[in-house]
Parts: sequence; C-alpha cells; structure tokens
Amino acid sequence: MKSLIPFTLVFLLCFACNNENKTTDALIESEVETKIEKPEFAIVIHGGAGTILKKNMTSEREAAYKAKLEEAIRVGYNILKQGGSSLDAVEKTINVMEDSPLFNAGKGAVFTNAETNELDASIMDGKTLNAGASAGTTTVRNPINLARTIMDKSEHVMLSGKGAETFAKEQGLEIVDPNYFYTENRFKSLQRAKDREKIELDHDDQTAFYDPTIKDSKFGTVGCVALDKNGNLAAGTSTGGMTNKRYGRIGDAPIIGSGTYANNATCAVSSTGWGEFFIRAQVAHDISALMEYKGLSLQEAARIVIQEKVPKLGGNGGIIAVDKDGNMVMEFNTAGMYRATMNDKGELVIGIYEKK
Repeated sequence: MKSLIPFTLVFLLCFACNNENKTTDALIESEVETKIEKPEFAIVIHGGAGTILKKNMTSEREAAYKAKLEEAIRVGYNILKQGGSSLDAVEKTINVMEDSPLFNAGKGAVFTNAETNELDASIMDGKTLNAGASAGTTTVRNPINLARTIMDKSEHVMLSGKGAETFAKEQGLEIVDPNYFYTENRFKSLQRAKDREKIELDHDDQTAFYDPTIKDSKFGTVGCVALDKNGNLAAGTSTGGMTNKRYGRIGDAPIIGSGTYANNATCAVSSTGWGEFFIRAQVAHDISALMEYKGLSLQEAARIVIQEKVPKLGGNGGIIAVDKDGNMVMEFNTAGMYRATMNDKGELVIGIYEKK
C-alpha cells in the first residue's frame, strides 16, 4: 500500500500540471479570439471617383464635402449602433447625399444632352439576395427610396422611366417637379460639354464609346455598404449618370452585379466609375465571386478587379465594400474618390484624394 503512495503523488502532480497547461492554452486561445473578434457593425460610403485633385479644390469646398460625408455616414452609423438593419442604414445614408447638390445623385444630378435630369439607383439585401432598382426617373426625389420600394413591394427587380414613376406615386413616395433637380453649376457643366463635343469620338478595339470630356471628368455616383449587428450585409448606389448623356443611356449604378451587390456569404459592394466598363466587368459581383470561388480576401479581390480587370478593358473608377467579418475596403484607380468609413468603435476616416 505504502509503495503506491509515491506513484499516486506523481500521478496527481502530472494531472495538475496537465490541467494547468490546458488552462493556460485556453487563456491564450481566448486572448487570440479577443484580439481577432470581428466588429459588431461597419459602414462605408462614397460620393464618386474620378479626377479629383487638391490643386483644383478650394479649402471651403473641401470642407463642405468632408462635412457632408460625415453627416451622411453618421446617419447610417447611428442606425447600426442602435441595432437597426443594414438596409435602413444604407437607404437613409444615401438620402443625405441625394439631398445635397454636392453629389451627382438626387438634387445634384447632372444634365442629359436634352437638358433633363435622369436618375438611377439600386439596393440589395445580402441576407435574401433580394434587390430593387430604378432607372431614368425624372420626378422621384430620392431614387434609392424607389429602389428599396421596388425590392420590398413588387415582384420585379428593376423599373424604368414613366412606369417607375407611376409605381412611385402609387406607393406614396415623394414626387417633385423636374425643376427641383436644377443646379446652376451642373447646367453650366452641360453647356461646356456641348461646346467641347463638336464631336470628337474615337473608336478602337478596347472601347465601345470614347468621349474625352467624360473620361477626364469626375464620376459622381454615391453609394453605401453596411454590416449590421445581425450579420446582415446591404449595398446601395444612386446617380444622375453622365453629363451630356443621350438616348436614355443607363450606366452601372442600377445594374445588380455591376454597380451594387450584397451577399451575406461574402461582401457588399457599391461601385463608382465609367459605367459601360463596370457593366462589362460585372465589377460588384466579380469581387464577391473571387471571394466565394477562389477564397480571396476582400482586399485582394477588390485590388484585382479595380487595378487589373477594369483598366485592362479601358475603364476606371472605384468601389467601396465591407465583408461579412466587418473588413472595409475603398479601392480606386483614379486621382481621387470621396469616401468615408466608420466602425463599431465610432472611428471615422474621411478621404478625398489619391491614397499615398
């Protein structure tokens, strides 16, 4: 019996040491999990990408853009912080930019060749993959609201022109006189474009349509992507299109997969750029597909599409995106992009010019 005592003591000591090691390992794992714990929510916005140079910007105008970007993103941030849905955050955030003459969406929409304003928008729910879009409307004050209503209250994904406006009226959305969208600086931009047009078109094997007054201008789409506390992603985009556009031209903004895409399995994306190329490249969906099928990170997928695929076609622009883990990306290949991010800690980052 006595001979068993030393053996028993050794066994107990080993057992205690083993438990202590397990406890230490558990603590280390817990610390690692704490360090890599994903954010509860996140939100990213853009106000257009293009030739945005500091030398061409007054300090007053720069301050105005930054103030409006902050105002817009804080609207969505507060919705998310209070447990609201990513869809609501996206819609209400875009409303702020649509109501500002600073951006080419809603109130600040550019003019067509016929001196009218034709607006496009789209929104997508990453949880259900449901989506809504409107194109070519002239009387709906907030096109993103129409896109959301089409998604929620119709069996369709996209409505356009007069039919979309009829639906908007039936659903009680705010209808305005087309003159609401008139801004002096946008009208002057149209006149300058017409003066320079005269008409210089260049066709080659890469581009279906080339206009130097378009290629060197800012693409003033607005957009928002968000991840909410329930893990649901959403994306939305709204625009007035291209200055001097004709024939009912529609760009990428209302096209699901091009200008907007959201999928809880991967990410939410909103695009801003030369629409014809973003449609051909299916930019927003392509980023999601690279993540889903190749296992790429959001950052790498966005880099490949924006820095390699789109330029190879001959286009330019940028995207904002957030993935299911709350990682945020703002990728562009132009001289600048109006943009901002906020995480669940309330940390705000605003940018305008090219990344250093």
